[in-house]
Amino acid sequence: MTTFLFSGHLMDRPDRATPRFPPAMEPAAAAAIAAALDRHGAGAGDIAFSQAASGGDLLFLEACLERGVRRHILLPFDIATFEQTSVRPSLHGERWVERYRRALSAPGATVLDMPTALGPLADGRDPYEACNRWLVDEAFAHAGCALCFVCLWNGDGPEGPGGTAHMVAEVGAHGGLIEHIDTRLLA
Repeated sequence: MTTFLFSGHLMDRPDRATPRFPPAMEPAAAAAIAAALDRHGAGAGDIAFSQAASGGDLLFLEACLERGVRRHILLPFDIATFEQTSVRPSLHGERWVERYRRALSAPGATVLDMPTALGPLADGRDPYEACNRWLVDEAFAHAGCALCFVCLWNGDGPEGPGGTAHMVAEVGAHGGLIEHIDTRLLA
């Protein structure tokens, strides 16, 4: 059994000054995520951990569903709040909302939100950063000796707390295998 963990860029918001993950990149990103899962033999005996933001997260969850991988979707907020903060604001937000709702209700998906599962955050803690740590802890707890972290990332430093750069650092600190899909190289 392999445990997969994912983090990746959100689909660009309409007001993003410098494109990082524009809609035109979606097909190439989806193909790269699928190829990474296939390289590691992802299938029905495996488990995956991810959030479900528009962009990389949902592409990963959809690819896992196609391969029969059980999905644990861990959210920093309740389902409705996460939809408003991390799904709807992207370019083509309504399309992403539909995909988000399908991902959460699909067979083989377990959805947990941090406030319900872990209780309220201590003052000053960033919910996205806390959720990244929760994802890493849960993935490594299930992994035994086989964890594969797939990230869809441009390689830049953090734009804020709790982003993909933070997750890469967290996984690196634990010694996990990192399968980096560099968005700068996707057409």
